[in-house]
Amino acid sequence: MIEVKNVTKSFDGKTILHDVSATFYSGKTNLIIGQSGSGKTVLMKSIVGLVTPERGQILFDGRNVLAMNNDQKKDLRQEIGMLFQGSALFDSETVLGNVMFPLVMFSKMTKAEMRDRALFCIERVNLKGADNKYPSEISGGMQKRVAIARAIALNPKYLFCDEPNSGLDPRTSIVIDELLSDITHEYGITTIINTHDMNSVLGIGENIVFLNKGHKEWVGDMTQIYRSDNQALTDFVFATDLFRQVRIYLNDKN
Repeated sequence: MIEVKNVTKSFDGKTILHDVSATFYSGKTNLIIGQSGSGKTVLMKSIVGLVTPERGQILFDGRNVLAMNNDQKKDLRQEIGMLFQGSALFDSETVLGNVMFPLVMFSKMTKAEMRDRALFCIERVNLKGADNKYPSEISGGMQKRVAIARAIALNPKYLFCDEPNSGLDPRTSIVIDELLSDITHEYGITTIINTHDMNSVLGIGENIVFLNKGHKEWVGDMTQIYRSDNQALTDFVFATDLFRQVRIYLNDKN
């Protein structure tokens, strides 16, 4: 579990996060949503440690990352998996080489153990047989699955995903959502997903934190979101006609 308590962050005198508090649960898909400029990226970067808030606490299972020394932060980073927006694969490495990378950098495994672990992760994301291919030889959706395999290679307790469906078609996005959800539940990971994809929000959003202009405006799950009376949230989530009609239909049924 990760707890954010009264976090405030400013850049050049402009406050981006205003006293934000939120809880992200283990074994659940936790989503951060909001319009561009809402502060969701800054919040995730604050949690990961890429930026330092002026005030507040960020607790990883009770450990305040903002009070850690460098050695403690280094140890914590080995418990974290990252899925970047553009997959961030190494073009010169095979799928196997990409997934093995964090193991080579941070584990004390033998070469054989690293290979076995990487192959297990590759198979877990349904890419068995693709280990000797290069990123340029596989589709965007497959590249994203390689990135997920790499992110879980060190068996992380915490998994951060930045716009995991960016650039993917709707069907592939569903595959990625379901894979992230399955892995989260299977391994009891604290997964935090920064997204603007409403299909993800309404498909796998077990704990959704909505930010509006740097303030936490709403927290709930994918079922509660349909009946929320928060106008900023409904304007954001149901901006398209399709989602608006779904909301009207469900409310009429009840």
